[in-house]
Amino acid sequence: MEGVIAAILAGGKGKRFRPYTEIIPKPMMPLGPREKPILEHIIAWIARSGVRNYVLLVGYRWRQIQNYFRDGSTWGVRIAYSIDDEEYSDTGGALLKAYRAGLFNGYSDVLVWYGDIVAPLDVKQLIEAHRGSKAHATLVLADRYQLPVGVAMIDDEGNIVELREKPWLEIKVTIGVLVVTAKAIGEAGDVLGKKFDIMGDMIPWMIRQGYRVKAYIYSGHWYDVGSLERYQKFDEKLFKEFLS
Repeated sequence: MEGVIAAILAGGKGKRFRPYTEIIPKPMMPLGPREKPILEHIIAWIARSGVRNYVLLVGYRWRQIQNYFRDGSTWGVRIAYSIDDEEYSDTGGALLKAYRAGLFNGYSDVLVWYGDIVAPLDVKQLIEAHRGSKAHATLVLADRYQLPVGVAMIDDEGNIVELREKPWLEIKVTIGVLVVTAKAIGEAGDVLGKKFDIMGDMIPWMIRQGYRVKAYIYSGHWYDVGSLERYQKFDEKLFKEFLS
């Protein structure tokens, strides 16, 4: 797909995966029946849409990632690397460093994908929606969210009158996938500095400044493999297509 480059956030220390991440970085944790790294599943899925150029935003134990993926030719893609440092930190800083290093030169749009998100969404359709609306940023939003805990309703006397175990809420939630114009990344960095969060700082700043920030509503399954507990509860059956 012309004019699009994928930037995958894969630089975290994976503290919630210890002790395993004392040996390997979280994006390299095996997933699925063939036990491929999480990061490999993400790259392979995005590549199905025709996106051929990637920047891996790496940091912790980054050499393991680079030694495995190298230039990406095994997967029919081209991979470059941007290594996190203390000057450029957090998700936004990592993205900005790649931008200022010229890794996004020649691309109008950047598909940003958090490295612990499994979501078999239609990437091509997402990018087309982003461009069709002439947005500066398009966030993928799930159309509902399941709470990880039970919810109780009580009366004035403290009696529990209803208990719903892990209910689904009809709210729109971000899932860690978005498309943003490369130009907007640079403009955000000029104001926010070198240490900022994409969802917590950059997107709210863009909204306040009047940038066109659009929603792409996704109704399919998605999963945040962000901790050892969630990793152990991952249901492979729901994501067969993504893991193939």
